[in-house]
Amino acid sequence: MARRILTALVGAAVMGIGAHAASAATLDDVKAKGFVQCGVNTGLAGFAAPDASGNWSGFDIDYCKAIAAAIFADGSKVKYTPTSAKERFPALQSGEVDVLARNTTWTINRDTALGFNFRPVNYYDGQGFMVRKGLNVKSALELSGAAVCVQTGTTTELNLADYFKSNNLQYNPVVFEKLDEVNAAYDAGRCDVYTTDQSGLYSLRLTLSKPDDHMILPEIISKEPLGPAVRQGDDQWFDIVSWVHYALIQAEEFGVTQANVEEMKKSTNPDVQRFLGVEADSKIGTDLGLTNEWAVNVIKAVGNYGEVFDRNIGAGSPLKIERGLNALWSKGGIQYAPPVR
Repeated sequence: MARRILTALVGAAVMGIGAHAASAATLDDVKAKGFVQCGVNTGLAGFAAPDASGNWSGFDIDYCKAIAAAIFADGSKVKYTPTSAKERFPALQSGEVDVLARNTTWTINRDTALGFNFRPVNYYDGQGFMVRKGLNVKSALELSGAAVCVQTGTTTELNLADYFKSNNLQYNPVVFEKLDEVNAAYDAGRCDVYTTDQSGLYSLRLTLSKPDDHMILPEIISKEPLGPAVRQGDDQWFDIVSWVHYALIQAEEFGVTQANVEEMKKSTNPDVQRFLGVEADSKIGTDLGLTNEWAVNVIKAVGNYGEVFDRNIGAGSPLKIERGLNALWSKGGIQYAPPVR
C-alpha cells in the first residue's frame, strides 16, 4: 500500500511538472531568446542535412525557416538540434526544442500518450523496401529469410514485423539506433534489405557507394503521414506551426511565389489580399500573435509549398520524387489548406 501511495504521489508530481511545461507560452519564449530551436534529422539528404560548412538545408529545414520567418520576418533566426529517432521525442518533451520537424509519423500513441500535437501533414509517405539488384527479387513478398536493416525506435520497425507476420514470411532484423549506422551496415552488405519511409529510401540511395546497384521495390506497406509536432498545452504555438504549413499550401494555390509575392500584394482578388495581410482591418496575423504580413514573410523566406518540395526533393533536386499525394487537392493530390478568413 505504501509503495502504491508513493508511486501515485511521484506520478502526480511528474504530471504537474509536465502540465506546467506544456502551458508555457512558447511564442513568448521564442521571441525572448530570439530564435526558434528546431529538432531535425541528423542527416537525410533532401530533408535535413548540413553541408561541409555546417549550413543546413532540406524540406524540413525550410519548415523551420518558415516558422522563424513568420515570427521574426527573418528565416535565419533558427537553430537546429540534430536528433536520432530515439532522441527526438525526449528533446521535444523536455523543451530542448520548440518544434520537431524531423520526418516524423503522426500516430495515435504519439498524439496522446507522448503528449504531442500533430495537425498538418506536410508529406504523405509510406514505408518501402530497398534491395540490391543482384538479389533478383521484384516484390517484397519474395523476401522471406532476408536480413533487414531497420532503425530502432520507429514505426518502421513495428510495420516491418507486422508485414512479415501477416504474410507468413520470416526475416532477420538487423537493428541500429542511429541512421548513419543503418546506412553503413546496408552499404557494407550486412543485410539484404533496407526498410524505411519510401522518401527516405530515395534519399539514402544517393549516399550509397554504388547507388545504381540498388532498387526500390513497388510495395508500400504503411501510411506514414509526416509533419511537424509540438508539445500539447500551447494552442497558440500549435496554431502558428499549423498555419505556416497551410500558408505554404495556400500560396501555391494562389500562384504566389518567392519571386512575385510583393507584386501579388497589389492583387484585386479579396482572398489574396486577405491572405497577404493587405485587406483593410485584416486580423490574419494578430489573431495568431503575429504581424499581418507573416504569410508574406514566410513566402519571401522559402517560397510556396511547391517551391519547397521541388527544390529539396522534387523535380529540381537529385531525388526527383514525384508529387503524388503531395500535389494540391486541385491537381490530383490531397494537400489542402483551410480557408484563410
